[in-house]
Amino acid sequence: MAGALEPTTTARAGQVVRLPPGSRDVLPDEARELRAIKDALRTTFEDQGYGEVITPTLEYTDVLARGVLGDALPSYRLVDDHGAWLELRSDATVPLARVAATRFHGHDGPLRFWYSQTVYRPVPQLQGRSREISQTGVELFGVEGAEGDREILGVVAQSLAAIGLTEARLLVGDARLSETILRGAGVDDDTVAAAHGALQRGEFVAIEQLLGEAGLALDEVDRVVGLLRTRGDVSLLAAHADELGEPGAELRATIDGLAPADQALVIVDLGLVRGLDYYSGLVFEVVHPALGEPLGGGGRYDDLVGRFGDDRPAVGFALAVDWVHRAQAFGGAA
Repeated sequence: MAGALEPTTTARAGQVVRLPPGSRDVLPDEARELRAIKDALRTTFEDQGYGEVITPTLEYTDVLARGVLGDALPSYRLVDDHGAWLELRSDATVPLARVAATRFHGHDGPLRFWYSQTVYRPVPQLQGRSREISQTGVELFGVEGAEGDREILGVVAQSLAAIGLTEARLLVGDARLSETILRGAGVDDDTVAAAHGALQRGEFVAIEQLLGEAGLALDEVDRVVGLLRTRGDVSLLAAHADELGEPGAELRATIDGLAPADQALVIVDLGLVRGLDYYSGLVFEVVHPALGEPLGGGGRYDDLVGRFGDDRPAVGFALAVDWVHRAQAFGGAA
């Protein structure tokens, strides 16, 4: 595996050629290894009938804004020579939703796309994060519910096998579970929204405070927060069926229908939410014991495509290629 990142290089004695924070050069050894990851994923996706789509690096800001269902991701913006605002893509799913709705207007049947593109996001200083994120993933349009969810989870499992990450696991939940749990406790809309934001940030103490301020008794606060922190196998969904309602039943049916080898990768997370508000059902993250952050993730976003034209159910996922590479380097790849 290639060595550690070197963000700067010495040109002459006493002179340093700087790169912007969050940027780096990729040198030949690492470039070959990153290319091998992308090639293995490309082969996996195309073997499953997915075709490559390449979207523009720059899009009109007002077009991308149609896909914003909550808070927009941080992005880089500039003005073109006609005075129109342009935006460097900060997410790959929204542009592909635009493609599905507009370029395939009137198309019957599923659409299966794969992509390997860079997304660009400003990062806070001193966090050591990259502002250029190489993502490779797939989007499935036009297949509803459990059938589409199982297909995507199966593709994820095959992808992990193809890149040798046998220790990786899938944290699987549903974007509706946390709201179902919170509303079942009787809290109001504002508390649900605030708790959802805190859950995205992993701030469970803040959730306890919010629930206490909403008038819940201490034992009820403990019960609700305990549910939101619960992880385990699929039996959790049956054990808490009353609290999880229809979303829990749908997630259980999805997981029960997976191939045994794929199901073995699943860890159910009742409080899992992701940082993008367009998710409407299944959500999941790919985790590896060698790293403290997910390698990628995805989920279902049935309410997004119709904002650009033809309405279609949709589900997909992406892996961050640099994080996959680090998992191979630090955790080993089979």
